[in-house]
Amino acid sequence: MKIEFLGAAREVTGSKHLITTKKGLKILLDCGMYQGKGLETDAMNRDLGFDPRDIDYIILSHAHIDHSGLIPYIYKLGFNGTVLCTPATRDLCAIMLADAGHIQESDVHTFNKKRQAQGLEPVDPIYTLHDAQACMGCFISVPYHKQFNIEDEVTIEFFDTGHILGSACTYLEIKEGRKKIRIGYTGDIGRYDKHILKNPEPFPQVDYLLMESTYGDRTHTTIDNAEQELLMAVLDTCTKKKGKLIIPSFAIGRAQEIIYALDRLSHKGLLPDIDVFVDSPLSVSATNIMRLHTECFNDSIVEYMKTDSDPFGFDRLQYVQSVEASKALNVRNKTCIIISASGMMEAGRVKHHIANNIENPKTTILCVGYCVPSTLGAKIMRGDKSVSIFGRRYDVRCDLRRIESLSGHADYEEMVRYIGCQKPKRLKQIFLVHGDAEAQSHFEQTLHNCGFPNVYNPTHKESITIQ
Repeated sequence: MKIEFLGAAREVTGSKHLITTKKGLKILLDCGMYQGKGLETDAMNRDLGFDPRDIDYIILSHAHIDHSGLIPYIYKLGFNGTVLCTPATRDLCAIMLADAGHIQESDVHTFNKKRQAQGLEPVDPIYTLHDAQACMGCFISVPYHKQFNIEDEVTIEFFDTGHILGSACTYLEIKEGRKKIRIGYTGDIGRYDKHILKNPEPFPQVDYLLMESTYGDRTHTTIDNAEQELLMAVLDTCTKKKGKLIIPSFAIGRAQEIIYALDRLSHKGLLPDIDVFVDSPLSVSATNIMRLHTECFNDSIVEYMKTDSDPFGFDRLQYVQSVEASKALNVRNKTCIIISASGMMEAGRVKHHIANNIENPKTTILCVGYCVPSTLGAKIMRGDKSVSIFGRRYDVRCDLRRIESLSGHADYEEMVRYIGCQKPKRLKQIFLVHGDAEAQSHFEQTLHNCGFPNVYNPTHKESITIQ
């Protein structure tokens, strides 16, 4: 059989890895969208490297758009197979893909206005809201630890990676004649000892492992520090400076971590008496889905819920849905906390909040996750003196803070801990994916030092035969 690395090869987004068995069965591990590359992104997303009509199954590790976001596109182009994922991932995809479809339509509408002014033909969105809704009919939910047979030759099983709600490592057993080849695909690996989700769990021994490497060259501070760092940011910005604390956050996972941390601070009587706004309709829907999937929660939050039945709601917390209410926050003069998507500050309502507040010294932008180097978030956080937002230059006069311990991705020490369930001598090959070249090079050496001799970083569209 062969594996083709069609995305997230020596880079962080666009996860797509195609397995073709000897009998010709085609299994796509994730179908992710490239993000954060400006004008390049659209062309990269349309260049799939396969015919969607040929794909029999998509095995989806989790709902983040850089892993799931092209499913509506390939459905539009003729994919008629099955998408397998955990129940929580399916529920999250139902809202995330619809949101992505709406964004595609909105962005293209704006883009076409500019093309019309230049006398150019309009372009079509890569997919629409309708495509995103229609493709959900292909999804089948498979719970953790439930073996699922794909025809006669393949068995899959999901194991919790603790990255976001429903995230999973996929364990595949593929029969080829009398042989059985075992393949693992980690998807994105979460951190240990988080406040909401369970720890990444061990998975069975494999022959070949596709492993993420986002933070393959760095370590995080402990998660326990995050709550104190968040409180310090609130006190400094909202109490001392009387300004706005803007927290760009991914709508799923990170937003709920922040809300829960603020809930705990409020529960302890430490949070100042200020308004907190969650200005992201997607975050609102994701939080409601999170409330439905307590089977993914760890013991600590389950215990906390015995005294606080809603860990995602407290006095002065408001979930913002309407555009009018969101716009009102931009002209609001009172101090407050605004949690809004997207985490890389490239799109969504947070971009408007940043544009309206970035030149105010009383404002603080608090970054709580990874930003692709080409994104607005990365430019702001690396100290650029001015940035372009909606075609206009803004001076960066606000304060900048970062809490890296809230990252949803394991650091390299945690990733080494994660694959401690694997015997190095029985692993024929580790393929590092979903990481830039520098991070992968460092992590490759780390794995060698830990006794894993066979580590390889595939290139984009590279095809490798395994047996």
